[in-house]
Amino acid sequence: MTKTNEGGCLCGAVRFKTRGRLREVIFCHCSQCRKQTGLYYAATNVLDSDIEVNGSDEVTWYRSSDDAKRGFCRNCGSALFWKADGLDYTSILAGTFDGAGALEPGYHIYCADKGDYYDICDDLPRFPGARPQPS
Repeated sequence: MTKTNEGGCLCGAVRFKTRGRLREVIFCHCSQCRKQTGLYYAATNVLDSDIEVNGSDEVTWYRSSDDAKRGFCRNCGSALFWKADGLDYTSILAGTFDGAGALEPGYHIYCADKGDYYDICDDLPRFPGARPQPS
C-alpha cells in the first residue's frame, strides 16, 4: 500500500494529498523565505505526479526569483508551496501537513543569511548557502 499524507491551508480552501515517499525536511534561512514566513522555511517535497491539490484555483503563485515561484492561499495567506522552474517536484511547507509523524528533519541551508533574532539549536548539518551537490 502506498503511503499518503494530507494537508492544507489555514482556512481549508486549499487541500492536498501526497502519495509515496516525502523528502526529509530542509530548513531554509534565506532572506526570501524569512520575509514570506517571518522565520524560515521548513519544507519537504514530492514528485508532481504524486500530489493532488483540491482548491488549486485558490492558490496564487508569486514569482519570487528568476527561477522559482511560491504558492500561497489567496484567502488566508498561508504559504504552501515552492516550485523551481524545470523540476518535476514541488516543495511543500512542513507545517501545512495534517498531524505529525510523516516527516523527518534533514539539514539547514542558507545559514549565512540567517536572521539575527534566532539561533539554530539542533545538531543537523548546516550549509552557508545551498547544500553542495555530490561530485
